[in-house]
Amino acid sequence: MKRVLLVVIGLASLAANEPKATPEEGKKAFVDVARVLQSPRCMNCHPVGDAPLQTDRSIPHAQNVSRTSVDSGMACATCHRERNSEAVGVKGGPPGAPRWNLPPKDMPMVFEKMSVTALCEQLKDPARNGHKDMEALLEHVDKDPLVLWGWAPGGNRTLPPLSHDAFVAAFKTWKASGAVCP
Repeated sequence: MKRVLLVVIGLASLAANEPKATPEEGKKAFVDVARVLQSPRCMNCHPVGDAPLQTDRSIPHAQNVSRTSVDSGMACATCHRERNSEAVGVKGGPPGAPRWNLPPKDMPMVFEKMSVTALCEQLKDPARNGHKDMEALLEHVDKDPLVLWGWAPGGNRTLPPLSHDAFVAAFKTWKASGAVCP
């Protein structure tokens, strides 16, 4: 019993040592997070409708694919491979990263045309964010190869408006504020 109590006390002190941020710092940080999420590198796969967008102009996907294409046997990875096509000598072909896909139809995670507040509320709601808690969301934006592709998109694609390090730092500040929404 004494050992269990020491472990619990140790865990509580670890939680107490987590960095904190004020609500105002968190709100300001989320505005930066939203700027990245609503840039073409993220938003094109998180559109309002079922069809992904493409290019920096966020135009409808030229091959007329949608979230339902998977149901007919055509996954995104049919064309979008593990890495960009120019990496294997095909100029102007599709971009690629591990597990290239759209969020599923039942949980589309829309970033396009969302207010910053609505995007914030959606992102922290496990029922609408892929069943992720804040730690899992941080892990996703910090380490997922598909997310990381956005900062090395190849071709003439633009980068998100913040560096990946600055984006993750803003996400951590938002998380440390209790994930308050602007």
